[in-house]
Amino acid sequence: MAEKNKSEFDYPWLENYPSRPNWNMNIKPRLMNDVLDETVGKQPSKPAIDFLGKQTSWADLQKKICHFATGLQKLGLNKGDKVGLFLPNCTLYMIAYYGILRAGCTVVNFNPLYAHDELVYQIEDSEIDIMVTHDLAMLLDKMDDMLEDTRLKTLIIGSFAKELPFPKNMLFPVLKGKDIAQIKNSDHHIKLDDFLNNDGKVSVPEIDLLEDVAVLQYTGGTTGVPKGAMLTHANIFINTAQCHSHFPDPPPEESGEHEKMLAVLPFFHVFSMTVCLNLAVLARMEIVTLPRFDLNDAMKLLHNKKPQFMPAVPAIFNAITAHPKLRSYDVSSLRFCISGGAPLPLVVKKAFESKTGCTVVEGYGLSESSPVVSVNPTFGENIAGSIGMPLPDTVIEIIDREDKVTPMPLGERGEVCIRGPQVMKGYYNKPKATENTLRKTKDGDYRLHTGDIGIMDNKGYIYIVDRIKDLIITNGYNVYPRNIEEAIYKHPNVEECIVAGLPDSRRGEIVKAWIKLKEGREMNAEELQGFLEDKISRIEMPKKIEFRKEPLPKTLIGKLSRKDIVAQELEKI
Repeated sequence: MAEKNKSEFDYPWLENYPSRPNWNMNIKPRLMNDVLDETVGKQPSKPAIDFLGKQTSWADLQKKICHFATGLQKLGLNKGDKVGLFLPNCTLYMIAYYGILRAGCTVVNFNPLYAHDELVYQIEDSEIDIMVTHDLAMLLDKMDDMLEDTRLKTLIIGSFAKELPFPKNMLFPVLKGKDIAQIKNSDHHIKLDDFLNNDGKVSVPEIDLLEDVAVLQYTGGTTGVPKGAMLTHANIFINTAQCHSHFPDPPPEESGEHEKMLAVLPFFHVFSMTVCLNLAVLARMEIVTLPRFDLNDAMKLLHNKKPQFMPAVPAIFNAITAHPKLRSYDVSSLRFCISGGAPLPLVVKKAFESKTGCTVVEGYGLSESSPVVSVNPTFGENIAGSIGMPLPDTVIEIIDREDKVTPMPLGERGEVCIRGPQVMKGYYNKPKATENTLRKTKDGDYRLHTGDIGIMDNKGYIYIVDRIKDLIITNGYNVYPRNIEEAIYKHPNVEECIVAGLPDSRRGEIVKAWIKLKEGREMNAEELQGFLEDKISRIEMPKKIEFRKEPLPKTLIGKLSRKDIVAQELEKI
């Protein structure tokens, strides 16, 4: 049992906290690049990342990171300047991410699936002038548009083919030539090889760990308006260390065993950034990754690369379990998996564990907390359906939804609120939104209000039971109904529209749109989806579309009722 201080007697989890880790860890903040340097010093020749079969050693990775940071400084960037990443999982992502941090700049993650309008908004809101991307047409074509339509001034462009092992690097331009964009000859386009052509002598600035922003991570928070959560260097290191404290012990050095992290989640997602990328650097694991999740490719990596760890969303665990040829793949190397991004159904957890022999623990977090705040104990009782106990040094409270102040009795519903060293500094350039989300307590501390409804039992385990917000979580991604509704309303045939999430065994939720057309107008689902292609991302695209002749349900004051239409739908199930 963890030792309690007098002020901690109202924290029920302390009575039941596992033997390890200690809840009172008091983790000291550090720079992730210092952690990287330690890992390089311990194992310079070991592989840091395996991308589609091409391995890069820790020493080679560090050298390229230093050249990348120097390149940024030669472009005139200073501490605090922001640089965007518009990349799939790849070696360049890792080089650029740590290169940006080493130069004292701020990483701004972009989803490569974003539509035009979403990219325009985030570029303008984050005030970035430089973006790192690949020469793949699906990426570079979008960024060329951004040079025309936004404040963006410079693209640093890597060669996708050069990241591949032989002979794939030779075959890709031949077999997939149509997928490669032509890089324009202009001052706005810098090829990665030219950018890295420097002495690598980066001038590392002084960093205030508690104040300087390492990552600007965009999220809708408790509304559908995207906001940049300012995650400090302390935030991202401490959350990495908090998560690592729940991982099983590594094998002894004399065993020669080499641990691997299978990164099937995209690094631009905050869950993957912390648990797949940063944690692997801290734990000195080789990162095995692929540019996007493909079930068959992931199964081959599990079989051939023998990773021990795999963070994922419930939909991926479900897909692996349901794979028709699962028995033909050797997945016995898996020792430990963390599920996040969406609620983990009990049936999915049990099926995966029974078929693979690997333990899956469910965690919970959000972008504003770097992101993880709780997890089911690895070395204690793992309760299915619960998001576990607070991470070390983290306080989770269930607060009255109405007054936003009063703690609720154990077992009663309230808003899940968080205090801890991983909680963001605030939203970038949005003081009002920050004030609404980070509320000051009587003790002068700040409490992060999540917008989720939960309960805490008498052992300190937390259960998410509802949402205040209308957020849809599909495959671990946040989707905001209002954004989709606004895009649908741009079609001249649409009179009324409601978008909501419906339960789905594979994705957690799917997006459905209910539409009433204007009198005398016609349209089918395929036509609407074609209209929406350049207005919303594929993740947001409704999987189900229902056209109704009668008006959509409304509240007593005439407002379209998302609650009522979802209730109608659930009655059919």
